[in-house]
Amino acid sequence: MNARDIMNVQVVTLEPGMLVPDIARIFSKRGISGAPVMENGEVIGIVTQLDLIARHARPHYPAYLPLLDARIPLGGQREYLEVVRRILAMTARDVMTTPAQSVDVEADLEDVATLMVEEKVNPVPVLEHGKLVGIISEADLIRHLEEAQPLPS
Repeated sequence: MNARDIMNVQVVTLEPGMLVPDIARIFSKRGISGAPVMENGEVIGIVTQLDLIARHARPHYPAYLPLLDARIPLGGQREYLEVVRRILAMTARDVMTTPAQSVDVEADLEDVATLMVEEKVNPVPVLEHGKLVGIISEADLIRHLEEAQPLPS
């Protein structure tokens, strides 16, 4: 089985300028976990429920080493700036994850599952010749597993 066999072809997409509250309403109303952000027919990023939740998470401040009258950052500066960017996000472009992790229509389902687990992505856009043709969520994979291997009653 491959991505083409279980992907949802009715993909909800977002425009880069869509406001975050509108995105949250779409996710809630449609019961979806995320949507690709499209610009000029290309996937430029993805917004997920986790991206929206991250806007309300408490930031972890970067650690500094005081040395004489200076403060030397000990790393985490880039991650902190990313958290701040998400907290201040107003639009899909501001909150989206880039680049969007995607798979080809011919990708094996094991590869899709591995990508979801290792990269913590949900949902995953499905591309054919670089164009969006579908999307696979964790729920789609679970449904497939239920159908492929019925549990004993």
